[in-house]
Amino acid sequence: MLNLFGPSSGRLCDGITRRDMLRIGGLALGGLSLPQMLAAEELAGIKRSHKAVIMIYLAGAPPHQDMVDLKMDAPIEIRGPHRPTRTNVPGIHISEHMPHCARIMDKLVPIRSMYGSPSGDHDSFICYTGRPVTKQPPGGWPSMGAVISKLHGPTDPAIPAFVGLAPKAGHPPYGSPGHPGYLGMTHSAFRPNGGPGTEDLRLNNISLERLGDRRALLTGFDRFRRDVDASGAVEAADRFTQEAFNILTSSRLMDALDISREPASVRDRYGKGDTKNYGDGAPRNCEHFLIARRLVEAGARCVTLNFGRWDFHSANHSELLTHLPLFDQGFSALVEDLHLRGMDKDVAVVAWGEFGRTPQINKDGGRDHWPQVGCALLAGGGMKTGHVIGATDRLGGEIADRGVHFGEVFATLYHQLGINPNQVTVPDLTGRPHYLVDGWLPMPELISA
Repeated sequence: MLNLFGPSSGRLCDGITRRDMLRIGGLALGGLSLPQMLAAEELAGIKRSHKAVIMIYLAGAPPHQDMVDLKMDAPIEIRGPHRPTRTNVPGIHISEHMPHCARIMDKLVPIRSMYGSPSGDHDSFICYTGRPVTKQPPGGWPSMGAVISKLHGPTDPAIPAFVGLAPKAGHPPYGSPGHPGYLGMTHSAFRPNGGPGTEDLRLNNISLERLGDRRALLTGFDRFRRDVDASGAVEAADRFTQEAFNILTSSRLMDALDISREPASVRDRYGKGDTKNYGDGAPRNCEHFLIARRLVEAGARCVTLNFGRWDFHSANHSELLTHLPLFDQGFSALVEDLHLRGMDKDVAVVAWGEFGRTPQINKDGGRDHWPQVGCALLAGGGMKTGHVIGATDRLGGEIADRGVHFGEVFATLYHQLGINPNQVTVPDLTGRPHYLVDGWLPMPELISA
């Protein structure tokens, strides 16, 4: 699989060619992972329009009752010290530390009644697949990015269909961009900021002429194989090998990753955040929101990014004073930018964690795991916005109205991408077809008539 690889604390905006790495895994002797990906994606390209989704995993699970579901009538040991603020939609209040999101609430949909993670274990899996990690078929459930890569393919051979911006993390699920599962490595995420592998080619040390020499060497191998391959399989692969080199030598992907091309006013609106991983979690890198927008604008169909480490078993309230404002700035800038550029009908955005947090604040000032209910923020994708879905009880511990399973949100996102989640199937490693969701239907609250 093609990878750009850099240090997890590195920034993508100030010169990828100096610090990042590029590789084609197993290029010689038929191990053409990138060309195989291109060939596989061609088999099922719907390509009716450039629909896309940006998925934001709030690693470690954010506290819903301190974010979008504040309970001011609850006792202090439940509600905590943070206060709500009004939004531009009458009757909707969110955390005082999310003023930018409050200002654009007409473009957002808070869901206050998410559920679906039965174990309460930390894992990005349900956020990227819509399914719990248990009872998987051979190979494992694929993430939405892998499914979109399989069904839609790339819009342009120079831009991968599925891009994951998460660097590796101390807790591996916190750094996962979403796994390809039984769809295989040809549909795994292109990772510009820290994928696996060390046998990379540094493009800043390899000229295009030398890259051409490597292609000549590969051509020599292909000639030999062509002599013994009467089936013509090698000849059929030649075009995909060419496309792989097109990605390597095209400037489109590098341009999309280079935010220095943006006006200073745009970069300032998104902010920088913190490029270092937070503990064993993800960075709080606001520039990733801008890179995500640039990638979908360039042609990517699914971009995932992981933000922060929200597992606040202690010091919950002080930790939120740094996490919430950074998320608020980056997320709201992304949503506003999509609207300003006329992309809001085609690009859906979702931000969530794997579960919620306990209503009761513990002795260390933290909130513990609470799989009973969590929250999400949605925007764009042509969805109906400016309203709240679901409700919890007075203490924020149980669903009181309209519980929403992760699978319902996935069904909605697939629907908005032009994919019928209850008719389209993809086969697992045994050839058994699977629907994209477990019987869930798109949410009527979000789908425009």
